[in-house]
Amino acid sequence: MTTRSTIAPGQPWLDTAGNRIHAHGGSIITVDGVHYWYGENKERSTPGSGIWHWGVRCYSSTDLVAWEDRGLIVPPELDDPDSPLHPGQLADRPHIVFNPETRKFVCWIKVMTRGSVQRSTVLTADSILGPYTLVRSWLRPLGMSAGDFDLVVDPHDGKGYYYFERVHSEMICADLTDDFTDVTGYYSTHFPQPQPPFVREAPAHFARDGQHYLLTSGTTGYYPNPSEAAVSPSYHGPFTVLGDLHPSDRSRTSFHSQISSVFKHPGKRDLYIALADRWLPRYLEHGDRAHRAFVEHFAPGRDGDEPMEELAEVDTSLADYVWLPIEFEGRRPVIRWRDEWSPDEYEDA
Repeated sequence: MTTRSTIAPGQPWLDTAGNRIHAHGGSIITVDGVHYWYGENKERSTPGSGIWHWGVRCYSSTDLVAWEDRGLIVPPELDDPDSPLHPGQLADRPHIVFNPETRKFVCWIKVMTRGSVQRSTVLTADSILGPYTLVRSWLRPLGMSAGDFDLVVDPHDGKGYYYFERVHSEMICADLTDDFTDVTGYYSTHFPQPQPPFVREAPAHFARDGQHYLLTSGTTGYYPNPSEAAVSPSYHGPFTVLGDLHPSDRSRTSFHSQISSVFKHPGKRDLYIALADRWLPRYLEHGDRAHRAFVEHFAPGRDGDEPMEELAEVDTSLADYVWLPIEFEGRRPVIRWRDEWSPDEYEDA
């Protein structure tokens, strides 16, 4: 087995045991100098299986390149079909933050229903690797249908914030309670849109030079679309839209990927990494035909909920990752394609 020495966006990524990594819709948290990459385990989510997820899997690394499988930190609940953690439930995009007051790791997971309502599940643990205890299930924060989200902890005062897509409507920033397991009721609204695909989803927050950035995508299911950056002087806005994150990508698909989170490397100077999923690797095989169908389907005036011609089989067990460093032109973040790269290229902090 050949051990990878660089990050190769869009190429199959294997762990140190030679198995495909399954940490989709994922994020990285650093604990005591070790990086932990966690996300949706899609190893059994093959077409026709009826399995949406097989828990939350976690990997550890000290260099962001070689990843050791640390197992399921949130296993699936097999015996209760009504549990939000049952493999048939549409649970995805876990986010974990550390609460400096309670000394707990707090995990939120989005759970879609077969209708339009999306809810949240919250778990806590004493260790990043678990075990995690369920503390809230089927939560509707602020009484809203809460979709894709990100959790943020202010590094100065330890206050928590929850960015989420109010499904098919707008983006919400809500203050978290002191224990990070619920919202307080204070919130702000951003980027209102009438319908998909224009509604923004998949928020990924990061802060730099006193500014707050929010990266989002349009709502087009598993099909990729242009990501967008916005900046604000505070968590609650107002946000100024800065435009397409991938201006050199002529396909207008964010290099055929969707960003799930941004990781600020604590040991490198100004290294921000956009972690993205390439949900449909086979989509690239259809080239211009797929892009034309995408543009025609989501043209202004069309109903974004109409069925789209299926141009690629959805097999999330084969999804790949597109990790790329963020560059800055003034205060505007920009992502450019690189066939391979290494965090070692960046200066130590």
